[in-house]
Amino acid sequence: MNDYSRAEDLLRMYKQEHLLRFYNELNTDEKQFLINQICTLNFKQIFDLYEASKEDEVIPSNMIEPLPYFDKEKLSKKDISFYEDIGKNIIKNGEYAVVTMAGGQGSRLGFKGPKGTFKLDIPPKKSLFEITCDYLKDANKKYNTIINWYIMTSIYNDEQTKTFFEECNYFGYPKQNITFFTQSELPVIDINGNLILEETYKIKEGSNGNGDVFKAMENNNIIYDIKKKNIKWVFFTGVDNVILEIVDPLFIGITFSQNCKVGSKTLFKQFASAKDWVFARKNGKPAIIDSRNFTKTMAEATDENGNYLYRDTNILAHLFHISAIELLVKKNLPYHRAFKKNTFVNDEGMKQVPDSPNTFKFENFIFDAFEYFDNICLLRVKEEDEFAPIKDYNGIHNPEIALNMYKRKFAK
Repeated sequence: MNDYSRAEDLLRMYKQEHLLRFYNELNTDEKQFLINQICTLNFKQIFDLYEASKEDEVIPSNMIEPLPYFDKEKLSKKDISFYEDIGKNIIKNGEYAVVTMAGGQGSRLGFKGPKGTFKLDIPPKKSLFEITCDYLKDANKKYNTIINWYIMTSIYNDEQTKTFFEECNYFGYPKQNITFFTQSELPVIDINGNLILEETYKIKEGSNGNGDVFKAMENNNIIYDIKKKNIKWVFFTGVDNVILEIVDPLFIGITFSQNCKVGSKTLFKQFASAKDWVFARKNGKPAIIDSRNFTKTMAEATDENGNYLYRDTNILAHLFHISAIELLVKKNLPYHRAFKKNTFVNDEGMKQVPDSPNTFKFENFIFDAFEYFDNICLLRVKEEDEFAPIKDYNGIHNPEIALNMYKRKFAK
């Protein structure tokens, strides 16, 4: 059986024959590209995910328990000094690295190009990548070291990202200490259960989400590189939070001192009814849980000292020991379904931009890794100190607000 016949059989089996609609109009290279893509896709995985993702997880209240946390504002100067000394030694010894997850595009900002290349008018204008780099350079100078910086891109923005760094001369950072690696992808599915075409010869795929970072590190030999360099702790975050302390000896020291393999920075959720996902134990293991699973009583519950039990939310600021990363490489994190807008090739072979979300994208979330550990170290920080992400142009996390918070922080 030739490849074309095999592709036809696969599409017929999964009722996706429309993907070959424009085959006869393609040139030889385009035909080969499309047939290869069809023959290498795991259709069973894709449609199993599609069916499984229709069911929302419901967690019984008796399976949810509170997690302890440290509140940075309530730590004594003595404790801060103690934990910071531990963290500083880890950084100075070259045992700390940073992973920036930057696989996204800037489309929600009305910007063409990788999100990390979006610029804020500091002034002078600085890209999100350069802002991250500034934190790393400051830490290198402060601790007399060079922190290894790993940047996860996507197939869509990898080449553009690397070119941007080259054009910017790596922002003055040692080139040998910056490593790029790409994450995997899965096709997106429209509301009728059909795969869509991005081009007449190409099936639309989307990145696997930030939870794919562990397998991506393994597939790109990043874990080998980390171990070879004797790095023990790796901090994971996105590219868009412009005031996050990505080299924080206090956070490192607390996580180390608690004998935890995993740590996370959190924010206090001001309103019990807010829809944020919350840190808690699920069936005895650390987790981030959808607020819909908390009753009103639980959301407002306090301990004997009046501290709320279920109010710590995620800001994508996670610390993992290398042994935890090695464990997670062997695990298959669950997929979540996100409803998003995607341009597609319509029946006439023309690209069409939808007015509203039209496809389901399947993503791993890094926080699903927490359930493989008995404990997690949580450090609650203040929003004005560490949380100014840029998500879209007009929402509550927009460039103008982030820029103002950035300026206020450094004005101090």
